Amino acid sequence: MTPELVLPARRSRTASRAPWALMYHAVGDPRDDPYLVTVGPERLARQLRWLSRHGLTGVSMRELLAAREQGRADRLVGLTFDDGYADFLTEAVPLLREHGHTATVFVLPGRLGGANDWDAEGPRRPLLDAAGIRAAEAAGMEIGSHGLVHQDLTAADDATLAAEATESRRLIGEITGTAPVGFCHPYGALDTRTLAAVRRAGYAYACAVDPGPLAGLYALPRAYVGNRDNSPRLHAKRLLHRMRGPYLTDPSGHGDRPQRPEPSALPREDS
Repeated sequence: MTPELVLPARRSRTASRAPWALMYHAVGDPRDDPYLVTVGPERLARQLRWLSRHGLTGVSMRELLAAREQGRADRLVGLTFDDGYADFLTEAVPLLREHGHTATVFVLPGRLGGANDWDAEGPRRPLLDAAGIRAAEAAGMEIGSHGLVHQDLTAADDATLAAEATESRRLIGEITGTAPVGFCHPYGALDTRTLAAVRRAGYAYACAVDPGPLAGLYALPRAYVGNRDNSPRLHAKRLLHRMRGPYLTDPSGHGDRPQRPEPSALPREDS
């Protein structure tokens, strides 16, 4: 059973390192992908085997944060899949289960059974419908919100921002029977206004990409993973995470600006 995410009423101001979380999107043929967000099934299988070989277990963000509160997250890695593509269920879930991992998928309840129409280029990829979301949850995956329709919330007016955060949570709750605890900022775009809206909507955490000084429980950093990421590159990304932070200070959604050394070039893809 996935442990409950229990947050302390007050956290020490002493900074602590953010847990390591990886950001995926689609799983399928990566050749026609101008945005480089598609990982081939064979590559994903290799990446999951890499985690297992290094004594790491991929888990949902909910489980990762609960384990972090209990001081037992050292060998855990958050696995996240943005946009709620239908291939998460058909391609990613079987591989995750085969290798003993779980993950969080951030879905778009305003586009159920639709496609990635926000992308100007590249192929149209089908998105999960309500039945697919329920099937993913039944397979042990966490369902989180990516907003309603995938838009930059920093550019949205107040009413739209509130609806994207609140209405998406309500709709997912209707589909699964339980309101989600996790949110993911579309495009990784965020500011203090969007963080406040996510907190007001009732989420327990939110994922970002590289939130800088806003890093915190409502702007959790994640490392991008693509089809080029082989074993050496994953190892380098893990080392960079240890070197760079960022650091989290409290559950309010804000954190100290980390000291970030310039990262060295990542290894080339293997042949």
